Amino acid sequence: MSAAAVTFDRAPASRPAVNPWIIALAVTLATFMEVLDTSIANVALPHIAGGLSAGQDESTWVLTSYLVSNAIVLPLSGWLSSIVGRKNFYMGCVALFTISSFLCGLAPNLAVLIVCRVLQGAGGGGLQPSEQAILADTFPPAKRGMAFAIYGVAVVTAPAIGPTFGGWITDNFTWRWIFFINIPVGIVSLLLTSRLIHDPPHLRRRKLSETHIDYIGLGFVALGLGALQVVLDKGQRDDWFESQFITMLTLVAVASLIFVIFWEWKQKDPIIDLHLFRERTFGISNLLMFMLGFALLGSTLLLPLFMQTMLGYTAQEAGFALMPGGFVIMLLLPLVGFLLSRYSPRWLLVFGLVVLAASLFHMTTFDLEIDFRTTTLARVLQAIGMAFLFVPINTAAYAFLPREKNN
Repeated sequence: MSAAAVTFDRAPASRPAVNPWIIALAVTLATFMEVLDTSIANVALPHIAGGLSAGQDESTWVLTSYLVSNAIVLPLSGWLSSIVGRKNFYMGCVALFTISSFLCGLAPNLAVLIVCRVLQGAGGGGLQPSEQAILADTFPPAKRGMAFAIYGVAVVTAPAIGPTFGGWITDNFTWRWIFFINIPVGIVSLLLTSRLIHDPPHLRRRKLSETHIDYIGLGFVALGLGALQVVLDKGQRDDWFESQFITMLTLVAVASLIFVIFWEWKQKDPIIDLHLFRERTFGISNLLMFMLGFALLGSTLLLPLFMQTMLGYTAQEAGFALMPGGFVIMLLLPLVGFLLSRYSPRWLLVFGLVVLAASLFHMTTFDLEIDFRTTTLARVLQAIGMAFLFVPINTAAYAFLPREKNN
């Protein structure tokens, strides 16, 4: 990993017909929209429940349904891209996300909204991995750090400003606008993608008739990840294993995912290529990204809930407490991308992990007596650590992969 900044894969990136930074901004737009929408929905959940005359427990399926379909499609995106082409797959995901967002905003009842959220999650699931692969193929190795910094601004900042934006919309308008705002962004993203992005020459699109589809692997990936997501999202409300439903789904998830590991490892044309984890840098990078996502998304969800339910903040006030952290990340990510071209990623990762750990440890001291300034500064400290982790981890993950495996 220490050599990732200078070694990378030796194959040159495909040369786009336009400035690669324009391509980076074009593909980042849709990902920012998808991540922002997820965090907005978290804040607006009480308003959605009230608007559709649904109970609080029932309304949480608005989140769960999205996350289940998102979790299923995300690991399949590389395989699907090889079948329909990466550009076609990416544009299809943007189109599906945009159309389903419009339908979510029109939903007359909770059942219709949940169905539309399933479609929205399926569209959103393919955006982030496709964008990362596009960036890896568009930029030469020496510039990937800065390219992933732009991507990081979208992925890391959107959850930070989402609660503020969502709180402002729900407090001043109607919850339906948290879905309608995706429509113009999706249309612009589709227009830019259709004109600017092309699949690189080394990505040979496979004909479906010539492709062996691993239906067993596909089915068990969907079953295992779907069941696991429901368990994680509903377990707390159902008192975990005191619920037969949660216990049953846990057994299904564990059995399915263990079977997937053994099954996919032996397949010649697997849905998920687990052999990539033989590359140590790739495996460690995935582990670190899991830890980073756990800290980022967990705190982004819990802090606004804590401030609204325990401290009496409005949705907008809770969002304002998180917003400075988002601006810190926006300022630091380009700097980290610059430093990555001159220093070993190892030292940036060590610094980021230490700062992130310190911020999380500080948050364990929170009680009902803390003020607005305390929560804001804790979030800023956390943002500093995350900024020094996101870009080096993503850059190192692609460092030694063959370019045909970028998807």
